[in-house]
Amino acid sequence: MEEGAPGKQGRLRGKRALITGAASGIGHAAATLFAREGAAVVLFDRDSTGGRAAADAIAAQGGRALFVAGDVTCAADCQRAVDEAVRSLGGLDVLFNNAGIIRRGTVLETSEQDWDLTLAVNLKGVFLLSRAAIPVMARGGGGVIINTASNWGLVGGPQSAAYCASKGAVVLLTKAMALDHGKDGIRVNCICPGDIDTPMLRGEAQQLKRPLQAFLAESAGVPLGRLGRPEDVAQAALYLASEASSFMTGAPLLIDGGFAAG
Repeated sequence: MEEGAPGKQGRLRGKRALITGAASGIGHAAATLFAREGAAVVLFDRDSTGGRAAADAIAAQGGRALFVAGDVTCAADCQRAVDEAVRSLGGLDVLFNNAGIIRRGTVLETSEQDWDLTLAVNLKGVFLLSRAAIPVMARGGGGVIINTASNWGLVGGPQSAAYCASKGAVVLLTKAMALDHGKDGIRVNCICPGDIDTPMLRGEAQQLKRPLQAFLAESAGVPLGRLGRPEDVAQAALYLASEASSFMTGAPLLIDGGFAAG
C-alpha cells in the first residue's frame, strides 16, 4: 500500500483531524497514518517548509491534507487553525495536541525565559487549541481530543524541571477536560511517550553536551531494548482517535517501552 493512501480498514474514514507539531516526528507520523486510515487532516506547525512538504506528501499518495502555519502559544493562530479546519473540511472530529519542546535543566539551571516558553508550548498550547475546538466539536455532536504528555509527566525525570512540570500538568488538564466535556460527547485522553527517536530527542543530547550515539544508546536502555519510533506513538493516537477506544476518557496511555514499570 502506498504510504499516504487511505487504508482498507479506514478506521478514521470520514473524520476530520487537526494535528499540531505535524511537520516532523510524532505529529508527521500521526498525520500520515490518520490520512491513510481515511481522515482529512490539517497539519499545524511553525515550520512552514516541513509542514507543507508533509501535507503535499500525504496528498500525493491520495490522502486529503492541508497545512496551516502558526504558533500554538498564540490564541489567534490556534483559533485560525480551527476555523480553517471548519472552513475547508466542514468541521472537526479529532484534535491531536502534539506540539512540544524540552529544555533540559534543573530548577537552578533553567532560565525564566525557558520556563515560560516550555509551559507556553507544552501546556498553554493544549489549552488554547482545546478552547477553540471544543465548541465546534460540541455543536457537531462530539469528538476526540488527544494530548501528548510524557512518561516524565507521571514519574519525573532528571534535569528537566520545566518539561516535567508542563507534562504533569497536561495529564491533569486531560482529566479535567474529560470530566467537563464528556456530556458534550467529547473524549479526552493523553499519550505518555518515553524516548522516541525524533529531532526533539536528538536535540537533548546537544543541550546536555552528550555525544549523540551514546545518548541514544542510553535512551534505548528500557525493558524492550530500543528507542521508540514516531510510528509507535502514531498507532496509539490512532487507537484513541478511533471508535476502538469509545469507552475511554480521562486516561494517560504509556508508550515508553517499559521505562515507567521499573
